[in-house]
Amino acid sequence: MMAIKTRFTELFGVQHPIVMGGMQWVGSASFAAAVSNTGALGTVSALTQPSPEALAEEIRRCRELTDLPFAVNLTILPTVKPVPYDEYRAAIIEGGVRIVETAGSNPQAHIEAFKTAGIKVIHKCTAVRHALKAQSLGVDAISIDGFECAGHPGEDDVSGLVLIPATMDKLSIPVIASGGIADGRGLAAALALGADGVNLGTRFLCTHESPIHEAIKQKMVEADELSTTLMLRSFRNTVRVFRNEVALAVQGLERDQVEFGELAPLVSGARGRQVYEKGDPNAGVWSVGTCLGLINDVPSCAELVERMVSDARAIIDQRLAAMVA
Repeated sequence: MMAIKTRFTELFGVQHPIVMGGMQWVGSASFAAAVSNTGALGTVSALTQPSPEALAEEIRRCRELTDLPFAVNLTILPTVKPVPYDEYRAAIIEGGVRIVETAGSNPQAHIEAFKTAGIKVIHKCTAVRHALKAQSLGVDAISIDGFECAGHPGEDDVSGLVLIPATMDKLSIPVIASGGIADGRGLAAALALGADGVNLGTRFLCTHESPIHEAIKQKMVEADELSTTLMLRSFRNTVRVFRNEVALAVQGLERDQVEFGELAPLVSGARGRQVYEKGDPNAGVWSVGTCLGLINDVPSCAELVERMVSDARAIIDQRLAAMVA
C-alpha cells in the first residue's frame, strides 16, 4: 500500500498520517500495538491504568507487542479524587516512551520534563487560541478537535470544516484533524483543509481489536449520525455521548438546574466502563462522535487503515485530479 507522506509522518516516524485517539478504559497496550502495527500511531491511555506502576507495566507490554512508534495519552482534568500526575509522567519518561499526547488542562507543568527527556508532545485542543498557547509552550504538534468529536468538544461549537483551516492559518507546527473522521473521505478532506494527519477515536473503537463488548460494537454499526447528544452544557463542561437513557436523564436534571452533585453518579467513569465490559448501552454514559453515521462494519485495524489510505489516495489522485483536468 502506498503511503501518504506529511509533516506529521516524517516528524513522528509513522507510515500513515492516522492517530488513534486517547480513549479512557479502552487504550490498552494490545489495542495500541494493533494500531501501531498497521503503520498508524497507536495510543496507550495513561489514566486507564489504576496506578503509575500499572502504567509502567502497560508500556512494557506495548513495547513487547510492537517495534513501531506508539504514544501515551495523559489527560489532565479536575477530578474528585486527586490524580498523581507527576508519578504518571515519571512512568512515561522512565518507560522510554517517545511520543506523548496531552489533553485537557494546560500541559505546561509537564512539557518541560517531556521535552528534556526527548519526548515529542502532541497537545489536543478545541480552539485556535488554545492551539496557539500550546505551540508557544513548545509542543511538537496539535490535535484540533472539531464540534463533531466524541467526548469534550469545548464550548465554541465550531465544526472541523472551519476549525481545521483556521488553525492551519495561525500555526507553524503540524496539525492533526480530529472529530467526525471515519474513512478515506475524511482523511482526504482533512488533508485538503491543510491538516497533516487525522485522529480517530470512535472509528477505532468499532474495530475487531477494540477491547469493548461485541454488543456495543454492533450498537455502533446500527447507529446513525443522530445517535449522539450533548450533556453537561449548563456546567460549561460539554460532553458528546451516545444518546441513551442515562444521557437523557442527565439532560433532564440539567433542565431542572440541579447541582452537579445530584447528577454526578449518573456520569461517573465507573458506570461508563460497565458499558464496555457488560455490553449494556444503558449502563452509563459513553463517548462517541457524530461519525457513528459513517460506521457500517467492524473491520480489523489493518483493514480499516488500509481502506482509509487507499480510498484517500483514490480521491486525491483520481476523482479530484479528473476535475481539474
